[in-house]
Amino acid sequence: MRSEAAAQKDPFCKTQASEFPEARKPAGMRRFQKGPGSGVNMGLVSDRENHRPVRELALATRQAWPALARTTSSLRDALLRALADRLEAQTDAILRANLEDLERGRADGLSPALLDRLALAGGRVEAMARGLREVAGLADPLGEIVRGWTRADGLKIAQVRVPLGVVGFVYESRPNVTIEAAGLCLKSGNALVLRGGSAALATNRALVGVVHAALSATGLPAGLVAFIDSADRGAVDEMLGLAGILDVVIPRGGAGLIRRTIEVAKVPVIETGVGNCHVYIDDSAPPAMARAIVVNAKCQRPGVCNAAESLLVHRGWIENLPQLLAAMAAQGVEIRGCERTRTVFPDARPALDEDWDTEYLALVMAVKVVDSLAEALDHIARHGTRHSEAIVTNDLSCAERFLSEVDAAVVYVNASTRFTDGGEFGFGGEVGISTQKLHARGPMGLRELTTTKYQVRGTGQIRGGLPLTAGSTEAAACAADEDSRATKGTRAGR
Repeated sequence: MRSEAAAQKDPFCKTQASEFPEARKPAGMRRFQKGPGSGVNMGLVSDRENHRPVRELALATRQAWPALARTTSSLRDALLRALADRLEAQTDAILRANLEDLERGRADGLSPALLDRLALAGGRVEAMARGLREVAGLADPLGEIVRGWTRADGLKIAQVRVPLGVVGFVYESRPNVTIEAAGLCLKSGNALVLRGGSAALATNRALVGVVHAALSATGLPAGLVAFIDSADRGAVDEMLGLAGILDVVIPRGGAGLIRRTIEVAKVPVIETGVGNCHVYIDDSAPPAMARAIVVNAKCQRPGVCNAAESLLVHRGWIENLPQLLAAMAAQGVEIRGCERTRTVFPDARPALDEDWDTEYLALVMAVKVVDSLAEALDHIARHGTRHSEAIVTNDLSCAERFLSEVDAAVVYVNASTRFTDGGEFGFGGEVGISTQKLHARGPMGLRELTTTKYQVRGTGQIRGGLPLTAGSTEAAACAADEDSRATKGTRAGR
């Protein structure tokens, strides 16, 4: 077998493979019409369609998936743009459904942080539409040849990027994630089974209705995106047991949801983690830069997983700490500090052992003074969740050591942890931040929603057999077959 360096010269390696030939509507495909009983009514899905057993719903999605596999990249991009247009057109109806969820959430005593995650007012519907258009404009990962080579006997081997298949997605209160997940999955050729949190049930119902309307208008089965319209937690367990129907499950939410998913699932799980994120201020850190980074990492949006929860400060920087903590307190942050922190900032509450392990998702921050970078690294290793960690420093050797030794999905030097986001990374969105090392790590965009398979093209090669000699009857027959295929062309999708 040739080396990969030699294989790079092979024109075959530079050919863009296509897992998705031109879309063809198979005979008997159900045509979706707007109107009563169709499951599409002014862009909102019928309750009746959704109250099906979870297994039946997911199986229908599995059966619909080949229709997506026959689409072209341009058709999937058109679908996302059509969905963006419909979201904007249905903004008022979506916000009415969202208000219903918000009113119920306030009555149920949801925290301000959770209510903020639930709310779609203030331009968030428009932001979802904008995100879909951005995803539509991104390069299609499907069909990309990761590597390819030709053996000495002429056998052509290519590792090609393909969809994961049918993705199960379990998430909590943020309804914008419904559209983010749908857009990324459809663009990457994946069908989707959604189960959102009960707090956002009305909003998710409205959003999935708009997705179904866009799919139908594009000539695709609405069942490519299924929605488990139930607040019953038993529905989640049933979904997690659908091995052979779902190819993977992605949980996105708090520690309890993720732990429950891992414990119960019979389907492979891509674990997204909670964000007990740290900022470490080294003794060489510029005070103004450190203040700006810490205030942003904690205060810009405290209820999200990439917000900083703990601050570690080198003892050599402690003279700057009171000013920083005063700035934090002015933003409404409650400081919970170690003994040395409270010596220089008496307004801090005493930090308890559990504070170092807590993802507050609120304007609360645990602060600890450390003697060295080594102590900071040890603290992060013991208490971090392998999500996002940052150092503020002017010392290049400290920066490089931090980058090398911190075991997290994203590690920062002199920047806020708030950048751990698919949109900020240029992915157009994300289905979650993976904190595991298989199959993906960090923000999960289009590429992370794919896997690969090997495509092998031959001309009659057999393993261990005698090579065909030039001029033999068998060689002539194979050559004739090859000429015939080249003349007639192979069937699309074979």
